[in-house]
Amino acid sequence: MMTTALLSVSDKTGVVELARALHALGVALLSTGGTARLLAEAGLPVTEVAAHTGFPEMLDGRVKTLHPSIHGGLLARRGFPAHMAALAAHGIATIDLLVVNLYPFEATVAQPGCTLEEAIENIDIGGPAMVRSAAKNWHDVAVLTDASQYAGVIAELQQGGTVSKATRFALAVAAFNRISNYDAAISDYLSALQPDGSRAAFPAQSNGRFVKLQDLRYGENPHQSAAFYRDLHPAPGSLVTAKQLQGKALSYNNIADADAAWECVKCFDAAADGAACVIVKHANPCGVAIGASAAEAYAKAFKTDPTSAFGGIIAFNTSVDGATAEHVSKQFIEVLIAPAYTDEALAVFAVKANTRVLQIALDGVQRDAPDAFSRGLNAHDIKRVGSGLLIQSADNHVLVAADLKLVTQRAPTEVQLADLLFAWKVARFVKSNAIVFCGGGMTLGVGAGQMSRLDSARIASIKAGNAGFDLVGSVVASDAFFPFRDGLDVLADAGAECVIQPGGSLRDDEVIAAADERGIAMMLTGVRHFRH
Repeated sequence: MMTTALLSVSDKTGVVELARALHALGVALLSTGGTARLLAEAGLPVTEVAAHTGFPEMLDGRVKTLHPSIHGGLLARRGFPAHMAALAAHGIATIDLLVVNLYPFEATVAQPGCTLEEAIENIDIGGPAMVRSAAKNWHDVAVLTDASQYAGVIAELQQGGTVSKATRFALAVAAFNRISNYDAAISDYLSALQPDGSRAAFPAQSNGRFVKLQDLRYGENPHQSAAFYRDLHPAPGSLVTAKQLQGKALSYNNIADADAAWECVKCFDAAADGAACVIVKHANPCGVAIGASAAEAYAKAFKTDPTSAFGGIIAFNTSVDGATAEHVSKQFIEVLIAPAYTDEALAVFAVKANTRVLQIALDGVQRDAPDAFSRGLNAHDIKRVGSGLLIQSADNHVLVAADLKLVTQRAPTEVQLADLLFAWKVARFVKSNAIVFCGGGMTLGVGAGQMSRLDSARIASIKAGNAGFDLVGSVVASDAFFPFRDGLDVLADAGAECVIQPGGSLRDDEVIAAADERGIAMMLTGVRHFRH
């Protein structure tokens, strides 16, 4: 039976209610500082740790629970006679339940202008020590490190007077995970500090903190095992926040392609750009379009490459209604993603039970926020190489018309300029080398992942022809500069009239002269979008 609980929390959420329930069960309450005062003010009988240990808090509260009467009570194995004899010899009582959440280090260092002194003062010492002691002795002690755990433990105590072995072990694992994440946050912060007090973009030590969402049937291929993890604190509107409404479990490739589709469609603001639809196959957009409705956007995106769209991933930046669902359901799709669905749409997809339907809320995304996280974007991209990592700031650059530099005699019309900006958004999500033909707010041909930009240009032209598109008057985006004029000539031969590209080649003058010779308008962005 549980006799004594020690409560010492920084976040007081739910602690009074928890203490009341424990008191009602006959559990004696120990506590520290502010927590003890809060419980006393609530009319609960509580013993301060200083009275329990016979040793006062000192050093401005830095030392209060670091005492044998606390750690002995937590660490003693109840079934070990020698342990219990040692407690009896020193007058130490057992502690059966520990409730601790740590000083808010992560929240403190996230505040603009946080000083090193403030950060250091919010590094908890006694809390992690107690949590480790209790978690190590999980056979005999239950340890709660988050308010979300309170209700379940109280329910078990009320039902049987004890916390089950399975629950104690699960709580111990959660406790060690919390300590690990806490220490990693401290390491990340301190490792990034520079002698002048500034923080480096990349710390001297990188500590990955991820939580497993699910085991997967297999990885990229059936002979590979895999699992899906999320960031400890995921950005709003990211794929890991998705709610699966129906369908089979997501596969490794489903997740990778779904992320590519969702990240692409998110760059189109429904309020400013209209409804957008992105169709992805093997990590590349094979059709992207905007329209007055989700149905129109889908119809245009599908036309780009109906063959590749078979078995693809489809993402929308706006709610999917019944009419759109009727159109989409005519083809085989693996995954559908949208911020919302009407009841009529869900009824249409319910007939196709294997189709994975995901809903990702965009309510928390702040498009005008200065930080990537609030805009629902990754701050960093990470790639595994051998026994190391490549970490870079994510390619979150947003291009506006004012950033463009006209370098040719011919200038694009307003309509063509809009299509150029559209094409540039799409090119950012196409594997390099990327060439994207567009017109009328839709992709017409996509050349992706070729070793030669010239081949990407040819492939994009061929695919447009296969889809029945006339490329005369089209615009083209190239994710990087043209090293020679030959790629530009392929675009001109296909009928393109405007090109958007970064520039920066040693032969820029030659390429610009070729554009003037072929009557093409060319805009330079000064920004490259390699995507490997």
